[in-house]
Amino acid sequence: MAEIITVARPYAEAVYSLATEGKRLDSWSEALAWLAAMVNNPDVAEVVTNPKHTAQEVEALMLDVLGERGGEDVKRFVATLIENNRLLLLPEIARQFELLKAEAEGVVDGVVESAFPMSDDQLTELTATLSRKYGKTVRLEVHVDADLIGGVRVLIGDDVIDTSVRGKLHAMAASLKN
Repeated sequence: MAEIITVARPYAEAVYSLATEGKRLDSWSEALAWLAAMVNNPDVAEVVTNPKHTAQEVEALMLDVLGERGGEDVKRFVATLIENNRLLLLPEIARQFELLKAEAEGVVDGVVESAFPMSDDQLTELTATLSRKYGKTVRLEVHVDADLIGGVRVLIGDDVIDTSVRGKLHAMAASLKN
């Protein structure tokens, strides 16, 4: 996993720089999302990885499906990825690009695992609290995990805030063992 990120990051940074210079962040974001979705499609992945298809055929397929979502820069980017056998990195390149974009916009993404479905008011309050803590706009993705028993577990970057009953029980068990 670390190797994929290490190889994909320079491509994402180059695309982000190009998109920023051209003030085309949103169009690049859309194009990268489409390209990543194409590569994730098993039928397209089979064509892309099949050595009997030439680079020109693969490029034509990718650009045909992409349609009007990409300009000349996107076409050159796809050609570069094909030339360097990096086309399968597109999902990670798109993810890294979105992280760079979010960071520049002062947005941080997080995941909330809750023992029970959260109401809109609870989610709004939690989002506001986390936004104050991090000094950025926080976007949360919510998942229900009954194994937590009660409470929530928040993951933002490398930070984990575990206020779940399960987390408290694990902490208590660890302190009793020591």
